[in-house]
Amino acid sequence: MRKLAALAVICLAAAPALAAETEWQTIAPDVRVRLIASEQLRADRTTLAAIEIDMPASTKTYWRVPGETGIPTELDLAGSVGVSDDDIVWPYPVLDTRGGYTDFVYYGPTVLPIELKVDGEQAVLEASVLMGVCSEICVPAQAAFRLPLDFASPDRGQALRINQALALAPLAWQGAEAPIGDVAFDPGRNALVVPVAGADIDPLSIIAQVEGGDLLFGAPQKSPDGRLALLPLLGGGGAEGVVGRDIQLTFMTPAGPFELTRRVAPSTPGGL
Repeated sequence: MRKLAALAVICLAAAPALAAETEWQTIAPDVRVRLIASEQLRADRTTLAAIEIDMPASTKTYWRVPGETGIPTELDLAGSVGVSDDDIVWPYPVLDTRGGYTDFVYYGPTVLPIELKVDGEQAVLEASVLMGVCSEICVPAQAAFRLPLDFASPDRGQALRINQALALAPLAWQGAEAPIGDVAFDPGRNALVVPVAGADIDPLSIIAQVEGGDLLFGAPQKSPDGRLALLPLLGGGGAEGVVGRDIQLTFMTPAGPFELTRRVAPSTPGGL
């Protein structure tokens, strides 16, 4: 992995819980992490917890697609009791192209919500988190937490903070008119060609992701008329690995971030 200056993993013991939060754990210089929870049980027996990261504005960690130099975040709740189906709900990231590489990141204080299915009357989170932290150097850092959940006493303050982060996560597009047209791959430019049909979409905000993460697309480039976004395929490859695959496109609008899926078609001669 390029620009990885150190591979030191910091393993910390679990700390006792206070209310719906664990104690902070320092995982890198000036960076600390804790686990928080809403302790609110919804009608569908789901609840929300979150990884809270306190770090300087110049320090970053990574989105679900870390990019060219990033370290993916891994969450393991295998030791937990009474919960299942844990999913990190990722807020929309920053597209970071500093240094000539494309990464998808969060800078400064960050909350990563976790949606959980509650299976029993009692629930205890045993969470192990591995994430990349970068300032002047990049390191993978690890922490472990134990947090019993008490649904009889919801923590409204933590619920508010988690819901604020949740509001920044992309929603599935369900509007009547699709804001993005049919997507094609142009071998000549080695890039996805994404037609932007909605005037409210910022073409430079579009992020492309394939299931499995075996392909990586760079930061979008906007056509002069603003109707197309070109997303270059990074790391080699070509049309044979892209055409016919489903691509998830995440983008920003004035109403917040959304996402939709398109199947990639081959470009037509003289078409795009």
